[in-house]
Amino acid sequence: MGDAVELEVAGRTVRLSSPDKVFFPERGFTKLDLARYYQAVAPGILRALRDRPTTLERYPDGVTGESFFQKRAPKNMPDWIPTAHITFPSGRSADEMCPTEEAAVLWAAQYGTLTFHPWPVRRTDVDRPDELRIDLDPQPGTDFDDAVRAAHELRAVLDEFGGLRGWPKTSGGRGLHVFVPIRPRWTFAQVRRAAIAVGREMERRMPELVTIKWWKEERGERVFLDYNQTARDRTIASAYSVRPHPQAPVSAPLRWEEVGSARPRDFDIATMPARYAELGDVHSDMDDHAFSLDALLDLARRDEHEHGLGDLPYPPEYPKMPGEPKRVQPSRARHEDVPDGPGAP
Repeated sequence: MGDAVELEVAGRTVRLSSPDKVFFPERGFTKLDLARYYQAVAPGILRALRDRPTTLERYPDGVTGESFFQKRAPKNMPDWIPTAHITFPSGRSADEMCPTEEAAVLWAAQYGTLTFHPWPVRRTDVDRPDELRIDLDPQPGTDFDDAVRAAHELRAVLDEFGGLRGWPKTSGGRGLHVFVPIRPRWTFAQVRRAAIAVGREMERRMPELVTIKWWKEERGERVFLDYNQTARDRTIASAYSVRPHPQAPVSAPLRWEEVGSARPRDFDIATMPARYAELGDVHSDMDDHAFSLDALLDLARRDEHEHGLGDLPYPPEYPKMPGEPKRVQPSRARHEDVPDGPGAP
């Protein structure tokens, strides 16, 4: 697999073993190609990860091999990479790595990390999110163009409710993500409630295109606004993260004027370094802003009081949450409601 190489990044040297190991067979990209990609965009991805508890999605033998999510900081992690103690919905806890230097990204790449999944919090306050993250996920029968249409309407909704501004990026797949920096005043439950309010407003405006139905059988051919990506311990791939697909795509930060003209296939580990060298990090000003969720939480209260729209189901691994409706898919619930025995229809 070739002799180890050493890569320099921001004053640190990172050793990369087996640099010739092929990670993306269809493109021929190697482990060294992956590391050099992260070296090229290091300031940008560090901006997305800085001080955030981060789960590593690792593929030690490339995309055709086994993979796993590493939440707990590896035992061999250098002492210059700090950690944060986080608690999961199950009640268990862990110390997760929190990158503060560009070299931390290359160190993780050495161990086969393709995708970085940062929490929407900083290590100084792991219970108060500082980002509202909206995931627009096209369902079967829809595509990226549908996500684009939804994203432009989402932009208008955010502006109308509190003058919020979102920063869009490709998911690295068929969808789009929009991140809104917020003040770290609200709990995970409140941020999730704000996301539900956004989703319901989007449904009202684009009922044929957008849904927040949790159960797949109810979504139809629409774009799913996944409100549960704002629940504790649910994360979204960071900007600049490589996604585990054959063509080595990346989650690409976009300017709003590019949403519609840019295509997911435009951005991979071969093309993004040139874009980054020309434009830099187009989301570099995110940390200069911190918006309020008050207007969205007011909308959530109106939805509840005027329309009877309360909470929605949590993911299946979560304990039953206060105020949560019955967590059972509608077709099964209907079946269970049919009486048995004599007199049954």
